Amino acid sequence: MASLPTLGHLPGEISVADFDALHDDPAAWRAVVASIAAEHGSAGVEPIEEGTVLVARIDGQRILKLYPPFLRDHFEFECAMLAALQGRLALPTPQLLATGTRDGWPYLLMSRLVGEPLTASWPRMDEDHRLALLDALGALAAQVHALPVGDVVQRAPDWAVFVQGQRERCGGRQQRTGLPPHLLAQLPDFIAGALPEGPPVLLTGEYTPFNLFTVDNRLAAMFDFGDGLVGPREYDWLGPLCFLAAGDARRCARFMHGYGAALDPGSRLRLLRMLLLHRYSNLPAQIAHPGWQQAATFEDLAASIWPL
Repeated sequence: MASLPTLGHLPGEISVADFDALHDDPAAWRAVVASIAAEHGSAGVEPIEEGTVLVARIDGQRILKLYPPFLRDHFEFECAMLAALQGRLALPTPQLLATGTRDGWPYLLMSRLVGEPLTASWPRMDEDHRLALLDALGALAAQVHALPVGDVVQRAPDWAVFVQGQRERCGGRQQRTGLPPHLLAQLPDFIAGALPEGPPVLLTGEYTPFNLFTVDNRLAAMFDFGDGLVGPREYDWLGPLCFLAAGDARRCARFMHGYGAALDPGSRLRLLRMLLLHRYSNLPAQIAHPGWQQAATFEDLAASIWPL
């Protein structure tokens, strides 16, 4: 895709593939971000290549997120979530400062958080700090889930419709992402089984190392809510239990202790079905437990990655 004009104009329509190419070429979109920043009294712009939308630091103090038109629903959900969480948690979340639209692309401006990404600090932590962090992470998730859903539900996909769509696309997705053939053969019968149920809660989907900051090995902040949902609480257990605790009974137990709940064989199977139907399900990338592919059945897989 050609670079953006220096005037900072955005295409009124863009395909997912063209947006991905644009995203990976910060020089192509720096001008448009600088133009938006200038409208909000800022001059210094530093593009950030991580994330699913266009993101930049503004004067080192604020964060600008620019969404392609096909992700307007993510923009609207994130704005609603930022308002719902602001000042209500033990950890800081970004403060929404301004919103706007440029050439049909919605954007938001929010405060910048302080800390080190958990992706960087986790590998250096000793096991005691890891267990303490998982306990705190469980408590944080429970705190979010205790908040009223409020108007956020109006910005979220209908849960039943979302799940039905994920079931319909599950086989193709799991084949593309590398689920072993012997498990693929069992997939239709397994995902037809029971899923987690319960009162709908605010789901950030972001209790993962990629969306958490730490300071001195402690949780310090949480961010990035554009792809959240409203549905059963177990959906939000998947990030910690896959990326940080998979295959380790003590780590699993500490997260669940912090949350104030427990896994059993039945709930574990429902959780695995939810993982297979997750919006971004990709088991090879998500299960930090070497050798999980050798599990003979999904029942064996659930027992392997989430030992009791």
